[in-house]
Formats: sequence, structure tokens, C-alpha cells
Amino acid sequence: MNLTISGHHLEVTPALREYVLNKLDRVTRHFDQVVDINVLLTVEKKKEKERRQRAEVTLRVKGRDIFVEHASEDLYAAIDQLMDKLDRQVVRHKDRLQDHHAGAKRLDASTG
Repeated sequence: MNLTISGHHLEVTPALREYVLNKLDRVTRHFDQVVDINVLLTVEKKKEKERRQRAEVTLRVKGRDIFVEHASEDLYAAIDQLMDKLDRQVVRHKDRLQDHHAGAKRLDASTG
């Protein structure tokens, strides 16, 4: 599994990197067929009171790319919300794979 964590208008500190890795462990625990993960952390340089922190993840699994993004005033809160969204999408993708194969087996059993 390739993992890339990068920052835009932001230095990715070791503490921030460790926080992202800990959150990604929960996602990879659900689904171990992850090929590639790209994480982009961004600080948007707008007006001071509209300053937004954004986190994006592109997760490449066999046969599909899952893209999730979330913006918040706090980068750690954005990462938390992002990982919640990503976790739901990964679980849904895993369920679709399992349902697809289970449906094919039931179809073969009923015809035979």
C-alpha cells in the first residue's frame, strides 16, 4: 500500500502525520485491499475570518477510486469528519462486493 500525505499552504508536521495515520488505521481495518492512499491537507488563504482548513483523501482499491473531502475551521475536526465519511464509503464498497458475489452464488444454486 502506497501512502502519500501532503500539504498545500501547510507544513505537514510529524504530529499531524501521526494523527492522519491513526485515523486511517480504522479505515484499513475494515478493508485490507487498499492499493494507494493520497491525503491532501489544505489551508485556504482567504480573508482571515473565512479561513478554512480542508482535508481530502483519494483511496484506490481494486476496481474503484474513492474520493472524499471535508472542510472545517479546525484541521483536526476536518480530518475526523473526513475519516468518518471515508469509513462509511469503504464499508459500503465492501458490502457491495460481498452482496454481488453472494447473489451470483444464489442464482447458480437455484438453477441447478
